[in-house]
Amino acid sequence: MNLPNIITVIRFFLIPIFVAVFFSPMDNNFRYSAYIFIFAGFTDALDGYIARKYNLVTKWGQVMDPLADKLMQLTVLICFTIKNIVPIWVIIIVGIKEVCLIVGGAFLYTKKEKIVIPANRYGKLATIVFYIAILSVAFGFSYGRYLVYLAIIVAAYAFVHYFRIGLKAVKEYNMEKTLDKSY
Repeated sequence: MNLPNIITVIRFFLIPIFVAVFFSPMDNNFRYSAYIFIFAGFTDALDGYIARKYNLVTKWGQVMDPLADKLMQLTVLICFTIKNIVPIWVIIIVGIKEVCLIVGGAFLYTKKEKIVIPANRYGKLATIVFYIAILSVAFGFSYGRYLVYLAIIVAAYAFVHYFRIGLKAVKEYNMEKTLDKSY
């Protein structure tokens, strides 16, 4: 376990802390939970930076880092839905997309070669737009809800892109498997 992976694990622990603060009766609970969300975003950028700069990229990190991000985003959207801040259809769409990505990623990772599709610019853009949208909603900006809708559109585009890459990876894997059997 290296430093970037430890930072990713910390991000998993931030999820229940976010929920506890979000639903707490304390004053400014939305603001404090938004700070936790910001800290989670900072740790996401930090672990990626350290992993790339010091050549500490691992397959575990490539799988768990985006999983931590997605779980945090889903948690925040579920909390917002429970408090009627965003409509339920938002969490349904995002939830279906994320479950498909998680199941697809797990399927590819269980292959003998542990196929991992790393985050790319579309996924990163979708994450950034979601962070901005969630923070806009949390801090009460009037356009926050529209940013959530934009984030859904960007995330849908990223999903289609990842889906195409995943299909290509499965086809290549099956082709290699077929060639190996013919020898």
